[in-house]
Amino acid sequence: MSIIKIKNERYLRRKARVRAKIYGTALTPRVSVFRSNRHFYAQLIDDASGKTIASVSSLALVKASKKSKQDLAKTLGGELAKKASEKKIGQAVFDKGAYKYHGSVKAFCDALRAGGIKV
Repeated sequence: MSIIKIKNERYLRRKARVRAKIYGTALTPRVSVFRSNRHFYAQLIDDASGKTIASVSSLALVKASKKSKQDLAKTLGGELAKKASEKKIGQAVFDKGAYKYHGSVKAFCDALRAGGIKV
């Protein structure tokens, strides 16, 4: 097996392990994050109905400014917190996916908490 397939299988195993333990509802949705080398994406998901409640991404922000990845994640965390408060969501479950809880993922979660969302 090639090293790329092995890495992808490990990634999917880590993601499934985290995902098996959490579940989002309409009152406490799941905050799912995805980060690539260039961009950061996050969304509030209601797993009971299978719908995305709100989402943010760094696609538009990167073109406008040359911030670090952590600064972009903080900005996105604040935006998602605003969108959640507009929809009267005060609590959520954090799904870090297959990523470690450090760097931009941690900065995003801290910004969500600062925005008033219990994570």
